[in-house]
Amino acid sequence: MRARSLILITLLLAASPALARDALGMFGAWGTFRDSAVPRCYAIAMAAPSTKAREFQPYADVAWWPRGNVRGQVHFRLSRKLQPGSAITLSIGGQRVALTGGGADAWASDKRGDAAIIAAMRGAGEMTVSARDAMSRGFSNTWDLTGAASAMDAATLACASLR
Repeated sequence: MRARSLILITLLLAASPALARDALGMFGAWGTFRDSAVPRCYAIAMAAPSTKAREFQPYADVAWWPRGNVRGQVHFRLSRKLQPGSAITLSIGGQRVALTGGGADAWASDKRGDAAIIAAMRGAGEMTVSARDAMSRGFSNTWDLTGAASAMDAATLACASLR
């Protein structure tokens, strides 16, 4: 699973335009990267495999953007385009958290929500985002949280000196 996650994360990053990324390590299902040119640092993981239809490869990331004074911003790329106005729910550690989003992306509604999700990620084994797609079909994406805390800590440390 770890090798598969590393391959998927590498492919995902290779498909995007930024070239200045430094891979900082793999921590269970999560990888940590630093992009000094932006600057930003982030922990990222691919969603668990699924036999259901997908329009996109889903991933979750937690990012730090020192110049924007952003610390620990949670983001989800979901497997399908969202139905406009539909509820998006994160289930984690026995809690249900309402998310906001659009297109195929979801995130916490504010910094307090980001902090609550990160705290829950540190103690939970997995997290699942559930929503309705553009065709009004229910779907969900699940992430293994093994290594998430270490990956987030590595990203925090990596961005501590970037400005």
